[in-house]
Amino acid sequence: MYFNNETVLYLDGKFVKANNSTTDLYSQTLHYGYGAFEGIRSYETEQGTKVFKAEEHYERLKKSCELVKIPFNYTVQELVEATYALLEKNNLKNAYIRPLVYCGQNMSLSKPTSVSVMIAAWDWGAYLGEKLLRLTVSSYCRPHPKSIHIEAKVCGHYVNSILATNEAKEKGFDEALLLDSDGFLAEGPGANLFFEKDGKLFTPQLGNILPGITRSTVLELAEELGLEVEQGKFTKEDLFQADSAFYCGTAAEVVGIAAVDDYQFPKNWNDSLGKKLQNAYSLLVRKPTN
Repeated sequence: MYFNNETVLYLDGKFVKANNSTTDLYSQTLHYGYGAFEGIRSYETEQGTKVFKAEEHYERLKKSCELVKIPFNYTVQELVEATYALLEKNNLKNAYIRPLVYCGQNMSLSKPTSVSVMIAAWDWGAYLGEKLLRLTVSSYCRPHPKSIHIEAKVCGHYVNSILATNEAKEKGFDEALLLDSDGFLAEGPGANLFFEKDGKLFTPQLGNILPGITRSTVLELAEELGLEVEQGKFTKEDLFQADSAFYCGTAAEVVGIAAVDDYQFPKNWNDSLGKKLQNAYSLLVRKPTN
């Protein structure tokens, strides 16, 4: 699914065949989840392939590494250029791109002895699909911000996401919705939450959520469209009185939510503010680069 005999990776400054690549079984990343990654998308436009907000993604990757003390010895521009070259070598246009910073052999909990940077890319549709989602409020909460750097996109954090997603699917739902450690609405396992009430949008404030780049883009689009958005602390009860809701993230893009547990959102998705933003986002990411 992710690669074949011809697939090329970017690894430590070189382009290599995916089939010929190896990793260390004693890696700190493999054993302890001590690594950082990004999720990026490219889109085919009238002026060629465009990697959406590439600089912002690599800036966040750099910041994630800095927060958890992983050395990061590449410039953002080097990685942006490598990404475009990787897409060309794999003949990819509409692609999902996965940069990963992973640590070398070290069985201790001390700083890394060596660090590698890998970038992979493959064809991948919308992560959560195209249909409206049915969510359940998870029994798992987001990690407390004093226990980790919640704003860092770190590999080990996603065990929490996997647990929540699997629990939701085992119950027959499409995806989970997590609360924070204080019981306020947080986010999905891999996407940020917005909901609509009386013509206004609401979204959980920063502090207990990943500051998503797609979330930031949605806020920018909402401002351009003249939509009012309130960022704050909201409860399940607030959500269960909302008119509509949606998730957003690089992998998921913008996807509508039909229901959360027993609560069905009353507004038709096609008449919602989320649908307007979904359309605006789709146009933006495919807008030719100036």
